[in-house]
Amino acid sequence: MNGSAQTTMKLGRLGEVARFLRGITFKPVDLVAPGTTDSVVCMRTKNIQSDLDQTDLIAVPKEFVRRQELYLQESDILVSTANSWELVGKCCWVPKLDYSATAGGFISVLRATPEWILPRYLYHWFNSEATQRHVRNCGRQTTNISNMSFERCEALQVPLPPLAEQKRIADILDKADGIRRKRREAVEVLGSLDGSAFLHAFGDPARNSSKWPIYCINQIATEMQYGTAEKANSNREGIPVVRMNNITYGGRIDLTDLKWCHIAHRLLPRFTLRRGDLLFNRTNSPELVGKTAVWDRDESYAYAGYLIRVRFDPERVLPEYVSAFLNCSFGKQLLFGRAKPSNNMSNLSATELGRLEIPVPPIHLQREFSNLTHSTDLKRSRLEAAACAADTLFGTVVQHAFRGQL
Repeated sequence: MNGSAQTTMKLGRLGEVARFLRGITFKPVDLVAPGTTDSVVCMRTKNIQSDLDQTDLIAVPKEFVRRQELYLQESDILVSTANSWELVGKCCWVPKLDYSATAGGFISVLRATPEWILPRYLYHWFNSEATQRHVRNCGRQTTNISNMSFERCEALQVPLPPLAEQKRIADILDKADGIRRKRREAVEVLGSLDGSAFLHAFGDPARNSSKWPIYCINQIATEMQYGTAEKANSNREGIPVVRMNNITYGGRIDLTDLKWCHIAHRLLPRFTLRRGDLLFNRTNSPELVGKTAVWDRDESYAYAGYLIRVRFDPERVLPEYVSAFLNCSFGKQLLFGRAKPSNNMSNLSATELGRLEIPVPPIHLQREFSNLTHSTDLKRSRLEAAACAADTLFGTVVQHAFRGQL
């Protein structure tokens, strides 16, 4: 970015420089195995991530693709056009594919007219925070789904500098995006080491080859307490409350989305956290129930009713070890098998959690592992700070780009 005066950009309607192609419709019985003769891969909402997710693909016979233009092309943009309000408009870039593919019914293809707008420039504009906000507001809300209004979306105004300037802007944004992606990848790589560190320290818990003694959690816990049922608010009234959404699937505390609640003074010891408390998510969707993390802060926070606070005798077992056990693949399998379904949710009570059996290594090995995890967490915090800074920088660059200030 330079300090020169802002360049005035010509504006044009999105529908004049690009077009939406709606996805095909089919029934579940029409599905065939990907890669079979005369089949075509059909992308769905779940494939639209920050990049096109190609890990879980479905296919239909190619006769469902009734027009040639409905086949995906390199540099298309896939857009989620029927989704929850916060996800409608979510998009991803289509790279070169080595198979035939199309879009399904809840998504659409946004295809640039390259004489007017370069695909990569269009992608960065459509994926920008400001445009995504406008697209969400173009939705028509039904019961639980927001349907994007194509007419309103096509009326959005797109900055249209000359093609050479579009290329320059897209190249700059690609480089800035590459920096932030590398920062995020570094955080993910470090996070992926957690499971291997546990296995290296204690071996495969499914085999327990070291013959550690087995205890039920209620035999090694000194306290198991459900969280508060007080109604949470977004007005910062009371004290902050940790909810199930503040525990990640990988076993981290994430306080980016907080609410508050009022706790009577006499109930504070029962419903607040202290460093070293283990938090267990007792009610959630089947794949998320049992999320576990250790509270690693000194600030006073409450915890909500869908969580169980567990405390241990530190001379026998450390919460970092128990959390790592419950977060490893074997631990998650145990929790999944113990959870009881209820409507669309699964529940695992304090009683059931207490009955869960866990191998308990010598305390000195647990302490060595705990020290290692603390060291790793410090490194992760530094990497996450760098990643957040890169995200902020990228957002600033995007804002300047589409104001003609690059």
